[in-house]
Amino acid sequence: MSFRNLDLNLLKVFDAVMLEQNLTRAADRLAMTQPAVSNAIKRLREALGDELLIRTAHGVKPTARAEYLWPTIKNSLIKLEETLTPSNFNLSTSSISFRMAMADATASLLLPSLVRLLEKEAPNINIRMVPLTTREPRPMLIRSDIDLAIGFFPGVVAQLKGSTDTLIQHSRIYESEYVCVMNKNHSLANKDLTVDDYCNSNHILVSFSGRARGLVDDALLNFNNKRRILLTVNQFFTAGKVVASTNLLMVLPQHLVEATGITEKIVVKKLPFKMPIVSIDMLWHERDTQNSAHVWLRKQFNSIFS
Repeated sequence: MSFRNLDLNLLKVFDAVMLEQNLTRAADRLAMTQPAVSNAIKRLREALGDELLIRTAHGVKPTARAEYLWPTIKNSLIKLEETLTPSNFNLSTSSISFRMAMADATASLLLPSLVRLLEKEAPNINIRMVPLTTREPRPMLIRSDIDLAIGFFPGVVAQLKGSTDTLIQHSRIYESEYVCVMNKNHSLANKDLTVDDYCNSNHILVSFSGRARGLVDDALLNFNNKRRILLTVNQFFTAGKVVASTNLLMVLPQHLVEATGITEKIVVKKLPFKMPIVSIDMLWHERDTQNSAHVWLRKQFNSIFS
């Protein structure tokens, strides 16, 4: 095959199918019909002399050759899009929509300031929040389901720092400490919290994934201790409401205490054991690094936190 004769539109289709791992979803992404996507992949197979994508019960599975080709094709398309997309961003006239994922408490902390700015200076910009149900937002960024993820992603950030892959970019915007909150009428409310007091109480865990244990449980192992988690929920706001009217203890980052909306009903205590610092990071895809609208959005969140 001669590169000179290759229809480069086929590479856009290939990239979409690799992202979605499904021909129908790729067709929706490209605003094409499913037969047209199938035909494009067929032509690319013939041009490259490889099956590329094998049908499965749930979509398609890439061959080894497809996995090898995709990073180069994907990055080349990103660079081409960056080159051709106008770089001028006019805040007052732009009608862009941003899609973001963050925990409910983080959103309640950040969005009011952002919305006030948009109402005043950017009447045509829209924000769409996508549920954050995991501490691994990279697949959503790669699939373009979201433009930005903000939260505590310790495992992801550690991997990114130790990797030469720049597909996902990140920036630290805030650091906080974990604290323990309880009902102001709790029997421990008027005394310093000890490890024994903490472990002998009942607890509520906020877990996006529904896991039955969290970072606190890992920290307690250092003291050969454990706690009883009576209730697991997936939102800080819900957890705050429960804590305000029960004897359950909750651990959360200090900067999110106010976001629970029940500060007048709770007491905040220093934890009697060491926990890692809570690092709040922004994650975005490399394709948006130089996009002036996205640069503006990231600057706003840096300003809000600072």
